[in-house]
Amino acid sequence: MTPSSTSVPVDRVDVHAFTVPTDGPDGVEEDGMLRWDSTTMVLVLVHGGGLTGLGYTYGEPSLARFVEDKLAPVVCGRDAFAPAASCHAMFTAIRNAGRPGLGAMAVSAVDIALWDLSARLLDVSLALRLPAFHDRVPVYGSGGFTNYPPARLTDQLAGWVEQGIPRVKLKTGRSPDEDPRRLTEVRRAVGDEAELFTDANGALTVKQAQYWAARYHEEWDVRWFEEPVSSADLEGLRRVRDRAPARLEVAAGEYGFVLRDFTNLLDHASVDCLQADVTRCGGITGVLSVAGLASARQIDLSAHCAPAVSAHAFCAVERLRHLEYFHDHTRIESLLFDGVLTPKDGALHPDPDRPGLGLAVKWPDAEPYRVHGTIPAH
Repeated sequence: MTPSSTSVPVDRVDVHAFTVPTDGPDGVEEDGMLRWDSTTMVLVLVHGGGLTGLGYTYGEPSLARFVEDKLAPVVCGRDAFAPAASCHAMFTAIRNAGRPGLGAMAVSAVDIALWDLSARLLDVSLALRLPAFHDRVPVYGSGGFTNYPPARLTDQLAGWVEQGIPRVKLKTGRSPDEDPRRLTEVRRAVGDEAELFTDANGALTVKQAQYWAARYHEEWDVRWFEEPVSSADLEGLRRVRDRAPARLEVAAGEYGFVLRDFTNLLDHASVDCLQADVTRCGGITGVLSVAGLASARQIDLSAHCAPAVSAHAFCAVERLRHLEYFHDHTRIESLLFDGVLTPKDGALHPDPDRPGLGLAVKWPDAEPYRVHGTIPAH
């Protein structure tokens, strides 16, 4: 099918959800604030023109019902070649149900599926369907959970460096007095050349974060301090950023759901590098809007997780920094999909010869984890 083809209506929307246990110590993982034993992917399939596009988000299984009840009726019958228009219609439809949070996550999953379908109908890679500035997205290895024993922590981060990923991140802030030991072990394991990032997930007070920002940089050459305080504390982030060493960047934005969340961070000069999560911020349509903001403010944009989608979406980000190659998501995406990308020379390279996202669901492998929907008939 060519771009000049007439419109293709969306025929049907199917929704599935799969809950995958973590592989952390004693079956749990921890960061500065939370502890979890599983991660749920809500998978959306959009059918039209004899093809199927897929999209997903990571959240509660209840999101699946939200998509079925509130969003599927909106997109069915709409043009599969106009995902941005459908995204706008979905956000309009959920005004009273709630746009931020779960609402935006549900819209994101459907929006991604619509973009994937449109690219498959055109028989092109999704990265090439978008207004691409890049043909690859640099990554940083991310995991380093606070409950990892020392050997697992250092093996994981050093393993990414050995694979050619030149930047790695660990979680900090749950027990700040233990972080110096962890950082020392990690720096020794990854060597002096690798860039070292930390993520407190909002666990610290402003004063604590200012203190640790100085130590992180001076003692371990940390270059990235993510959510030192809550991302809702715009003034607190700005105060940490203002006091931080010049070569240590403060980052936030992964919990941006609507465009105002990102303009708030920028208007308050809260971050050195903005983040966006394609599975939370309105999907690919949302990423394109946030990318425009970043370009206008002359600030870089970093992709938060979901690498199988982000590798395509962020090729269209002019001020691209990098993508979080997150342990949980890389593990789940490899388990549930064929066609996932693996880093080469520290970056993910979308395959120009695979239509759409280039993904196919491995239904037999996914079935043991199903918590919503039924396996499709073949």
